[in-house]
Amino acid sequence: QVQLEEAGGGLVQAGGSLILSCAASGRTFSSYAMGWFRQAPGKQREFVTAISRNVGSTDYAESVKGRFTISRDGAKNTVYLQMNSLKPEDTAVYYCAASTARWGAPLRGLEYSYWGQGTQVTVAS
Repeated sequence: QVQLEEAGGGLVQAGGSLILSCAASGRTFSSYAMGWFRQAPGKQREFVTAISRNVGSTDYAESVKGRFTISRDGAKNTVYLQMNSLKPEDTAVYYCAASTARWGAPLRGLEYSYWGQGTQVTVAS
């Protein structure tokens, strides 16, 4: 089992940047592919980005390509989400998740077994 804790959310002006972090504890961090999802008020949770266990592959939602970057640091058991050029439509609760998928960067929420509690990101226009 793994525990996940997000940090770094907050209020930012449109066009600004934020870095979210997700610290993992428990089983070996390298055993998990990691992903970020988000849920805006009144909307379903949606995939944002993911990174494979071996950092060999990443994937991004079309809406964030070129603006967001996912990375992971095995020494710190932490995955990061660098968010640039933020837009009001990026406002949501952002969740970190861990998947036992052996290959690739899973896109679907059901492929993730462990979830953090979420961190609020609000982008003001």
